[in-house]
Amino acid sequence: MKTESPGGHNRYTITGRLLVDGRLQPGALIVDGDRIAEVRTGDARGDLPPTRFAAEVVSPGLVDLQVNGGFGMEVGADAEALRGLAARLPSTGVTAFLPTVISGGAASYWAAADAWEAAREAPGARLPGLHLEGPLLAPGRAGAHAAAPIAAADATLEGVLDDLLSAGAVRLMTLAPERPGALDRIGTLRAAGVVVSLGHSDATFEQAIAGIDAGATLATHLFNAMSPFRHRAPGLVGAALVQDRIAVGLIADGVHTHPGALQLALRAKGADSIALVTDAIAAAGMPPGRYALAGIPVISDGDSARLADAAGTLAGSTLTMDRAVRTMVALGGARVEEALTMASTVPARLLGLTDAGRLLAGQRADLALWSADLSVTTTIVAGAPAFGG
Repeated sequence: MKTESPGGHNRYTITGRLLVDGRLQPGALIVDGDRIAEVRTGDARGDLPPTRFAAEVVSPGLVDLQVNGGFGMEVGADAEALRGLAARLPSTGVTAFLPTVISGGAASYWAAADAWEAAREAPGARLPGLHLEGPLLAPGRAGAHAAAPIAAADATLEGVLDDLLSAGAVRLMTLAPERPGALDRIGTLRAAGVVVSLGHSDATFEQAIAGIDAGATLATHLFNAMSPFRHRAPGLVGAALVQDRIAVGLIADGVHTHPGALQLALRAKGADSIALVTDAIAAAGMPPGRYALAGIPVISDGDSARLADAAGTLAGSTLTMDRAVRTMVALGGARVEEALTMASTVPARLLGLTDAGRLLAGQRADLALWSADLSVTTTIVAGAPAFGG
């Protein structure tokens, strides 16, 4: 049931335990049109619009910083794939995501930017911009990225990066700070309003600190594809864990990151400095089988996605954001409110989405509603159900 506000907008109430300031508090949230009109905690009785949804838990909508694909669709030149992802990701609680493009040539970046421009107003989860994961990466930490684009990174970026920044298509870029010219590029990216993340890197501790000094504020999928922690050479992992100036992305699937490492990250960084990410590929949300990542064949067993090489190299993940929340609670030792903060408030803050990531009057009504077992029951985007409801 819903009513019309004096301005003609739908106005209704959602009840449940609300994630407010990092705590779950019983209360009621009033939606008016596409905005949160009021948040009441404690005794929420009184003059309220009709209750449209009652949930066990109500959180801000989830924000995924790293989506290569999902539900059989792959990020790239196909705008229809991005529209399809925007429609399907709300089933996992996601209300905003960054289509992620791995290392390639100038043509692949332009094609991805054109697809994003064509799909950016699609209904469903919104698309604030692209995540360029590469090509300025360490050859020895390539993971599933092809070697040739990494070797040609400087020439590629000279030909395309400034134009992509002018077009406003790039919201986040992952790079290795030890690559020649990388620190200057961090400054250029930050001046253009782009978030810079350190990753796929063999950086020493000192080189990582230099990247942070230059303006990087995130580490891409902590522990994976980066110089590890050693007690005499702490590497990028060590810098990310001890530096308060940088947050970390974390793939909480129990495959990319051991439960003990999830627990270590939470203890070292705290929930306010961790952004849960999926690094999902087309295999996410799909049965086991053969898929692709930027045209590279990938085999999924349902729990992980790997190249068909002798090492069984991980190639993105089959993770969804709602499962990341559940895994962080079950294996990472996080409280429910911490896991939800890592999946919503932190990534929204990192991207500078000032109208998302918090349950606060005036914010966009981008919301995820959860059952007692942390299954998504309803996802609301700009006040309207995009899943369930």
